[in-house]
Amino acid sequence: MDIRLGVIGTNFVSDWLADSVKEADGIVLAAVYSRTGEHGAAFARKHGIPAVYTDMEDFLSAEIDAVYIASPNFLHYPQAMMAVWHGKHVLVEKPACLSAAQWDILAAAAEQNHVTVLEAMRPGHDPAVETAREAMGEIGTVRRACFDFCQYSSRYDRFRAGEVLNAFNPTLGNAALMDIGCYAVHVCAMLFGAPESVHARSVILENGMEGMGTAFLTYPGMQAEIVYSKITESANPSVITGEDGAVLLGKLSTMERVLLKRRGGEETVLVAEREGSNMRYEVADFVRAVRGEASPEPWQKTTRITLGIMDEIRRQSGIVFPAEIEST
Repeated sequence: MDIRLGVIGTNFVSDWLADSVKEADGIVLAAVYSRTGEHGAAFARKHGIPAVYTDMEDFLSAEIDAVYIASPNFLHYPQAMMAVWHGKHVLVEKPACLSAAQWDILAAAAEQNHVTVLEAMRPGHDPAVETAREAMGEIGTVRRACFDFCQYSSRYDRFRAGEVLNAFNPTLGNAALMDIGCYAVHVCAMLFGAPESVHARSVILENGMEGMGTAFLTYPGMQAEIVYSKITESANPSVITGEDGAVLLGKLSTMERVLLKRRGGEETVLVAEREGSNMRYEVADFVRAVRGEASPEPWQKTTRITLGIMDEIRRQSGIVFPAEIEST
């Protein structure tokens, strides 16, 4: 029987996820929750969803097996907890929670209620990352890595003009780290695990929003740098450098390119631009995990490591969210 999925949130990310679900096997769109009936109805018409809810309790009591959460960052944890306690499996957008402490509570609640919780972290499920991992075996001892995700926000011009939209409102759990930097941290955690130490600095905008940041991570015999920004654009690839060559990664959210470059200059394209959204991989893994065909533990472990690193970056940069304090 197909997994009946309910969607929380009707933004463009939910559109992408809904399109990926429609192309997937074993899962169907069954309901949508929105604060306004108008937005919910429009989303339902667009994606052929049969039921629309504006009351969260009614939504979670409906005939759905799982929920996808794409609400503002500060709502991820409380909404995921509500879903878990209603016996629903959860696929929650990145960052899954505001902190590692929240994630620990959520994961324990999911285990207690015999449901699966996964973070919808696109590179976390993309086979291109495993291709990069395999290519690391061709570049000798890895000594340095730089994971770079700097993307000028489409809302930043309006911020510069004096208008603060949700994307630059830190009270909603937003920060460059949470919105963009998490991709870089997650890929680093996937490939190298937890670091020995973290040293971080951020640029804080006049309203308290973190606009950009850099973190320096140390590992045995190597160093890793996390570079992220919502207020500048970067043309640099992410690079893993070994003694005998390097592995270059394209945009970390979509992983559209992986290139192996040997020290002598020889280059091999391992992953080229692909058709379709790489969200299909997280949907497929979620289906397998819910059905018991794959253990969620490896993905959950990487989420935990990622949030732990992000906690330390935020601590050193003084980034605190009110919702995090209230919930834990």
